[in-house]
Amino acid sequence: MLIDPELGYRAVVSRDARFDGQFFLAVRPTGLYCRPSCPTIAPRRRNAEFFATAAAAQQAGYRSCRRCLPDIIPGSPEWDTRGDLAGRAMRLIVDGVVEREGVPGLARRVGYSERHLTRVLTAELGAGPLALARAHRAHTARLLIETTTMSVSDVAIASGFASVRQFNDTIRSVFATTPSELRVAAQRAGRGRQPAGAGRVRLRLPVRTPFDAAGILAFLSARAIPGVESARPGRYARTLRLPHGSATAHLRPAGTHVECTLRLADLRDLSTAVSRLRRLFDLDADPAAVDGVLVLDPALAASVAVTPGIRVPGSVDGTETVVRALLGQQVSVAAARTAARRLTEAVGEQLLVPEGELTTLFPSAAAVAERASEILTGPARRVETIRTICAAIASGDIELHVGVDGEALRSRLQSYPGIGPWTASYVVMRLLGDPDVLLPQDLSLRNGARALGLPSSIETLTEHGRHWRPWRSYAAMHLLRAAGPAV
Repeated sequence: MLIDPELGYRAVVSRDARFDGQFFLAVRPTGLYCRPSCPTIAPRRRNAEFFATAAAAQQAGYRSCRRCLPDIIPGSPEWDTRGDLAGRAMRLIVDGVVEREGVPGLARRVGYSERHLTRVLTAELGAGPLALARAHRAHTARLLIETTTMSVSDVAIASGFASVRQFNDTIRSVFATTPSELRVAAQRAGRGRQPAGAGRVRLRLPVRTPFDAAGILAFLSARAIPGVESARPGRYARTLRLPHGSATAHLRPAGTHVECTLRLADLRDLSTAVSRLRRLFDLDADPAAVDGVLVLDPALAASVAVTPGIRVPGSVDGTETVVRALLGQQVSVAAARTAARRLTEAVGEQLLVPEGELTTLFPSAAAVAERASEILTGPARRVETIRTICAAIASGDIELHVGVDGEALRSRLQSYPGIGPWTASYVVMRLLGDPDVLLPQDLSLRNGARALGLPSSIETLTEHGRHWRPWRSYAAMHLLRAAGPAV
C-alpha cells in the first residue's frame, strides 16, 4: 500500500482525523511518528515521511508520539476491505496467529511460503510479519497499561510477549519510556485506569464516528441465543470460545468508544478477544467513505442521513456463523433463534463459572456433527447439510478464519448440497467482514428495497446495486433497516 506523499501531507496540514489509522506521519527531526490529525505544528514537507503501518515507522527507527497517541486509534479499515494476501495476513496477525503459531503457521493459513509472505508484506506494508506482530503487541500493551489496573507481568502475558523483559524492551523501544511512566502519564492526562474486579479486564475500544450503535445492538439482540448471548437496552454480552479457553464479554457503546469488560480463562487470549469483538461490532469501518458513496443514490440518501455510520455485524466464531446461517435458511429470525437455542441447550459446552445469563459456549463443530440429526427439526436436507458441513469443519476440510480467501470460501461452501449463494455470501460477509456483499436473494432485504422505491427482484436489485460498490454490504444493512424489525 503506497502512500501518496502530497495527499498525505495535505491531510496532515488540515489535521484531518478521517485518515487516522490509515497511514502514519513520521517527523525526521524529532524521530517521532504521529497520527495525521496530531495537534502539534505540522512539519515542513521535506521533514515529513509517511508509512502505511506503525510497524513500518517503528522499523525505520521512529518512536510513538506521546501527544497524539497514534497507537490507540481504531485500526485501518483497509484490513477488512482487502481480500488480497496482505489484507488476509494482517487480519490473522491482529487475531494473534503469530503469537500462537509463529510465522510458519501464518504462512500455512494463507497458503504461501514464509519467504513470499514476508516479501509481500514488506512491499505492501513496509514491514514483515514479525515486525507487524510486534507493533500489534505494543499497541495492545499500551492500551492495557493506560486503561486497566493490570500488573506489568499480566499486561506482558495478555499482550502476547514471551517474557517481561521482552515486553519492557519493546515498550522502551517503541515509546521511549517505561510501562510505569506510561501509566503515570495517562493518569495525569485523564485517561485513568478502570478497575474491573478480580479476574476481569475493563477497557475502551475506540471507534470511528459516526457509529450506529443502536442498529448493531438491535441486530444482535433480535438474534441473541439464551445462555450464549444476553441483550439489554444499550448493552450486549456473550460468551467466547478462544484459543486458550473460554471468556465472557460485556459491551456498552458510549459515543467515541465501546466500553468492554472481559473475563478470560487465560490472559493470553485478551488480544484475540478484543480483535474479534471489534470485528463483531465493525469498529474499524470507515463511515465517511461508506456514507459518501451510498448518499449519492437518491433512494438511499434519506436513510443515510437518518442513520449515518451504519455497521455490518461481524463474527466471533466461524462455526457459529455457518450453523446459524444454515438454520436461518427460508425461516424467520425468531424460528432460527429457537433452533439455535435448542441446539445450544443440547450440546453447548457449559462455562465452569457461569456469569449471570451467560452460561454456555456455542457448540463445537464436532458436537454438532455428532448430534445434529437427533436434535434439529425441519427439512431433512437442511439438517443433513448442517451435519455434513460441521463434520468437514471439525476434520479441517473447511477452514473458517479471517485469513481465508473470500472467493475460495464461497466456492467451497457452495460445493456442499444445501448451500446456495445466499448462505455462502452471508458467511463471507459476516466472517470475513467483506464490505461488498448485497444478498439480493434475501426476502427481507428485497422488501426493504421495495419500501425505499428501489427495484426489488433479484436481477434488477443486483443490477442497481452496482452503484453501491464497494460498499454493498452496508447498503444491504440500510435495506434491512427499511424492511422493519426482524421477525
